[in-house]
Amino acid sequence: KRLKEPKHERRPWKIWFLDTSKQAIGMLFIHFANVYLSDLTEEDPCSMYLINFLLDATLGMLLIYIGIRTVSSIVEWQQWDSLRFGEYG
Repeated sequence: KRLKEPKHERRPWKIWFLDTSKQAIGMLFIHFANVYLSDLTEEDPCSMYLINFLLDATLGMLLIYIGIRTVSSIVEWQQWDSLRFGEYG
């Protein structure tokens, strides 16, 4: 995916790795949570994954959006330049 980014906007390898590793860790956490929950509830792991995915893709994204907007507003208000989202120094 990194190679598809325009060359003048391409992230350095270190930043790209940090961004993608967060996604991989999140996917591993969801996977193990689904396996654990399916054992507790004796439900089909695939249906548990679908339910968790749908909740994550709707409510999770809404909560993340609200959280980022709130923190961004506080950072701008306090003028904390080192805490701005997307600014890597």
